[in-house]
Amino acid sequence: MDIVITGASRGVGFYTALNLAKNPDHRIFALGRDERGLKKLSDTFGSEQIVTMPFDITDALSIKEVVGKITGMVSGVEILINNAGYLINKSFMDLTSADWQAVYNVNVFGMVNFTRALIPLLLKGAISPTSNIKAHIVNISSMGGIQGSVKFNGLSAYSSSKAALIGISECLSEELKTSGVHVNSIALGSIETEMFLTAFPGIKASHSPEEISIWIADFALRGHNFFNGKIIPVSTSTP
Repeated sequence: MDIVITGASRGVGFYTALNLAKNPDHRIFALGRDERGLKKLSDTFGSEQIVTMPFDITDALSIKEVVGKITGMVSGVEILINNAGYLINKSFMDLTSADWQAVYNVNVFGMVNFTRALIPLLLKGAISPTSNIKAHIVNISSMGGIQGSVKFNGLSAYSSSKAALIGISECLSEELKTSGVHVNSIALGSIETEMFLTAFPGIKASHSPEEISIWIADFALRGHNFFNGKIIPVSTSTP
């Protein structure tokens, strides 16, 4: 099974790649900006099982190059985990236009552009002999993006971008529902990643990336058999 993960050089994406690579029948395409983090992945399981690719989801040329490389190596992709994310913690009045653009470039526009470029391979993966039933797009969102959840101060840009991701997931699942590609979104609570600790120093997160990645890996492999177009909250609280 061929699996693509963005934001795989650290945090949740890193550990999700490690968990999925434990199955020798899986080939993981791990994409991320931090080449040192990517090297740790390939050193752990070997460059044939975890194929690492430096990647900037905000850059159209980077998307084109990475999708071209993947296309040359596979007949189809069965799973895409859109995990790349960017967070800025500033009050609404302090957020600049550049801040809003930076957050949305990663969390919304980058995800949209990369997913659109990869859909032809996902359509092929949906009919691949190695796929159980369908291909699966898993979008990593946040509890902050769910309407009615308790919000953190300073996360207007981040939470609204994750709300947009949720809406896009629901719409895309409708467009693809007859194609064999299912789309779901996971809304995570606070996870003790480098991104969270930088934005909220001194605050204890609910879960570690290691433990939450086990759940995400299992959902990516099996969740499409039970869900399509759904937003799955994964949190013991509503941060």
